[in-house]
Amino acid sequence: MKQISILGCGWLGLPLAKNLIAKGHSVNGSTTSENKLSLLKDAGINPFLVTVESDSVSENINVFLAESKILIIDIPPKLRAVDPNAEKKAFAEKIKNLIPFIEKSTVKKVLFISSTSVYGDDNGIVTEETIPNPDTESGKQLVVAEKLLQENQNFETTILRFAGLIGEDRHPVTFLAGKENLENPDAPINLIHRNDCIEIIEEIINQSKWNEVFNAAAPFHPTREEYYSQKSIIMNLPEPKFNSEKSNIKKEISSIKIETLLDHKFKLDQY
Repeated sequence: MKQISILGCGWLGLPLAKNLIAKGHSVNGSTTSENKLSLLKDAGINPFLVTVESDSVSENINVFLAESKILIIDIPPKLRAVDPNAEKKAFAEKIKNLIPFIEKSTVKKVLFISSTSVYGDDNGIVTEETIPNPDTESGKQLVVAEKLLQENQNFETTILRFAGLIGEDRHPVTFLAGKENLENPDAPINLIHRNDCIEIIEEIINQSKWNEVFNAAAPFHPTREEYYSQKSIIMNLPEPKFNSEKSNIKKEISSIKIETLLDHKFKLDQY
């Protein structure tokens, strides 16, 4: 059994915590919403109200990290803040501000949940050897945050870059349904289901794969037009319409490293 702290028990972090507890681990989980504390407690999580800002961290951060050997950071840059640009630009500073507390804690392993957005819209097959080239502010902030953690010698960090997240209650087709003149019909999809995300995180912990970088996208890459058209029919939604004249992105995220090094088997029937 391991003592694990999860910073950010949201859409992914909460079911991840439940899964780890079911496997015998003890989990400290954080939320920024006082209303969610009881939800975490009812799930068997040791609940903490923790906020990480660019100039401050909650006083109880030390208790949240206490006795844990592993810290999972799952607080991606917010894209819908009142002042989105300020929020994104503050993200790397938040991680920088958090690091001294990790250094003086019992944590020796950090798993940072990042995104394949760090690669921008580069064409071709993207592997972990591909040099990040983000074209969004959030992607740029993630790259800086990754480096801050990787370069710290007080703990070992693994970076896990997820492609587009989907789940039973979350799918991009619901936002695309019925829309017209959509770009990049021939671009391959790069998605990963929450169930695969949780299993991959568990595999990293169980196999002690630290000081690594992993890309995580299902090895299933039909074109956007093909995939979303079929999904809209299956989900009884209005079919999206694509514009073939607006097609220039052919980025395909490879997860060969995860499949080989972790021996992870993607469950493609979820996609």
